[in-house]
Amino acid sequence: MQENWAVILRHITAVLFFLPQSKRIAIERRLRGKEEFRKLQRADWVLISWGKSGRTWFRVMLSRFYQIKHRLPANRLLEFDNLHKKQSKVPKVFFSHNNYMRDYLNEWGNLDHFRGKKVVLLVRDPRDVAVSQFFQWKYRMRPHKKVLNKYPPHGADINAWDFVTNTDCGVPRIIDFCNGWARALPDLKDLLIIRYEDMRTDPAGVMQRVLEFVGTPGTKEEIDKAVEFAAYENMKKHEEKSLFKGSGVRVKPGDKSNPNSFKVRRGKVGGYRDYFEDAQVREIDHMVNANLDPVFGYGQDSAANRSQDDQQAS
Repeated sequence: MQENWAVILRHITAVLFFLPQSKRIAIERRLRGKEEFRKLQRADWVLISWGKSGRTWFRVMLSRFYQIKHRLPANRLLEFDNLHKKQSKVPKVFFSHNNYMRDYLNEWGNLDHFRGKKVVLLVRDPRDVAVSQFFQWKYRMRPHKKVLNKYPPHGADINAWDFVTNTDCGVPRIIDFCNGWARALPDLKDLLIIRYEDMRTDPAGVMQRVLEFVGTPGTKEEIDKAVEFAAYENMKKHEEKSLFKGSGVRVKPGDKSNPNSFKVRRGKVGGYRDYFEDAQVREIDHMVNANLDPVFGYGQDSAANRSQDDQQAS
């Protein structure tokens, strides 16, 4: 279905070619939203995140867990219901950034469309996310995707600072996303928040919490094997060998000679500091401290705000 939908969307986009760009984009976003809403309704549970928050790393661990538990091959990432079709005990998991659905539903002020679903919200420090997004935009993102999601145009001459302070794609927009979920917490009863930084510290513990929350618990051995499979060095090897066939560009480098074009790049907690001068660091720290809801734990004194030297997939 994933591949079939992509083909259908390309044909529809071609038909709409002669419309003004703004109208083409609006139609495509609604069509994508309609498909996402269809999946949401059928899903057993939902994983929500902002881009570059560690979703691919989490997805690899989760995929391998279900493969180990149900004796399935390791060369496919979990894509909604693909593993469910091979083994009905594997749940249908909807992975989303909750972007296009809002265009389709015209729901920008609430998250009511997630009522009645188990939702796992994966968050990461917006400062690290924004820097990782800059490299995604610069080396991996397709030109059409940049237009579709209001990123700077392809080939634009902007640096990391311009990008992370941009209200359409940087720290301010990521904060808005997180705060929207913070406001919805009282209304969404089946919601579990997990943090990238906690996955770095105790990936097995986070996986255990998620699996118990969604109703598919595993043994310590199963979880440990899945975590090891997705360890940083192993993820790099999987990406270099293009292990996950059929997963598009999700887990393969844009340019094997350029480390910054890899999906598995650095993932350093607090690594955003490496790219900016002290005054700039203070400015984006203030953005987070003054505007991000404290429920996520990314304030000035939080453990997530301290730089670490170890690495993991982002």
